[in-house]
Amino acid sequence: MVNDRSSNPILHLTSPLKGEEIINYPSKLSFFTVILSFLCLLPAIAAAGELRTMSFLPQWLPQAQFAGYYVAYEKGFYRKYGIDLKILKGGPDFPAAEMLGKNRTDFTTMFLSEGIQQRDKKIRLVNIGQLMQRSGFILVAKKGSGVSKPSDLQNKKVSMWPNFQVQPRAFFRKYGIEVKPISQGATVNLFLRGGVDAASAMWYNEYHTIINSGINEDELTTFFFDRYGLNFPEDGIYVLKETYERDRELCCKFVKASLAGWQYAFENPDEATDIVMKYIKDAHAGGNRVHQRWMLARMKDLMQPVDPKVPIGALNEKDYDTVAGELQKNGLIRTILPVGEFYAPCLE
Repeated sequence: MVNDRSSNPILHLTSPLKGEEIINYPSKLSFFTVILSFLCLLPAIAAAGELRTMSFLPQWLPQAQFAGYYVAYEKGFYRKYGIDLKILKGGPDFPAAEMLGKNRTDFTTMFLSEGIQQRDKKIRLVNIGQLMQRSGFILVAKKGSGVSKPSDLQNKKVSMWPNFQVQPRAFFRKYGIEVKPISQGATVNLFLRGGVDAASAMWYNEYHTIINSGINEDELTTFFFDRYGLNFPEDGIYVLKETYERDRELCCKFVKASLAGWQYAFENPDEATDIVMKYIKDAHAGGNRVHQRWMLARMKDLMQPVDPKVPIGALNEKDYDTVAGELQKNGLIRTILPVGEFYAPCLE
């Protein structure tokens, strides 16, 4: 795998893992097995149909947040759907929206809030699969600092990421709380050292770092925004509207192959973690197996729909309205686009 800063971000992918033991778990009538069972019957490559070369850009560096896509590639699911996929290098040097807007990738992932903002900026993108259904964004505080309920945050020092303040500010507004905002960097060290009373964290990432630092979970107070009526679903699959209109069938095949990869990853977590660690190693990115295994388990939790009537991978209109409404209140978008113009369902 090439790990340079050149203008060509295509990763030179290796062939599927060799010699790995495939762990067969007992068959269970699980949520994902029921909802995604139809995806197990992968279509054979059409006899006369040549593979279509398409590209995919994960929004960040390799980690279990993108396990389903890596697994789908390694297990050959994209090829079975007629797609010769090229996985591009993600991360801060290759912003997802910019790469999509410049036609440098066919598919990418973004938070729903980011997708709505980018569409408002006239990047004609559409969401073709809202894979994450619940928000993994939380505020975490130490009970020892006297925080056990929202009102306890009044006048407390709370660290927030500069580009992810809409959710916490909506939370503060909902409960009439005034806090002392502190800019949060890439780590939670300030929180661990007692520099702030509460910090921002992703359940599947920074929260695990905090409990691995020696703080027991029962010593922490967590505020999951989705449990307070502020569900901002995160990772969804995005494509330019013109690409979707030109070849809806191929776009939907990408979504279905990706979901098949996620299903396989959840049913075979050890093998999936092996695959993720391979991508992390090839990219020379930091990461350890225990953390990636935790992240994969949390991704499974976050992909289950809040509303059982909403199919896996579908965008809940209520969530769309909530996110778009808060973005507009904060002056981050001018108008709220009808959900039917933003969302192009592939799985309903």
